[in-house]
Amino acid sequence: MNKSLASAQDSSLLAEINITPFTDVLLVLLIVFMLLAALMVPPGFERSFANPGRPTAAAAFQRVIVTIDRHGGIAVGGKTISVAGLYAAMSRAGSKARVSLVADTHAPYGLALRVLDAAKLAGINDVEFVTQ
Repeated sequence: MNKSLASAQDSSLLAEINITPFTDVLLVLLIVFMLLAALMVPPGFERSFANPGRPTAAAAFQRVIVTIDRHGGIAVGGKTISVAGLYAAMSRAGSKARVSLVADTHAPYGLALRVLDAAKLAGINDVEFVTQ
C-alpha cells in the first residue's frame, strides 16, 4: 500500500523550473565576457591608419616581392635566385623592408618557410602573403 500511495503522490507533483534567474545569470556573464574581450586585445592587433594629409612612415619602406612557382623556383623582384641568394637579398633589403610573398598553391611548403626565416634573420617584421 505504501508503494501505491508513493506513486500517487509522485504523479500529483508537477515539476516546474523557473529559468528567469538562470537567463539573467547567463546574460550577465555574456556582458562580462564581452567587456573582457574588448579590454584584452593581444599585442600586434593594433593598427594605426595613415592620415591622408601627412606623409606616412610607410613611404620609407622598401617593398620586396618574393615569388615561388610550382616547381620550387624562387624569384626576388623578378630575378630568379637560389635559396642562399634569398638570404642575401633579404639582408640587403634591410630591416625596414616589407616582404610580399606570392606563392603558387602547389609550391613546396618548405620554401615559404625559408622566405619567412630569411626575413626574420634580416630583421624584417612585415611579411604579407599575397593570394591570387
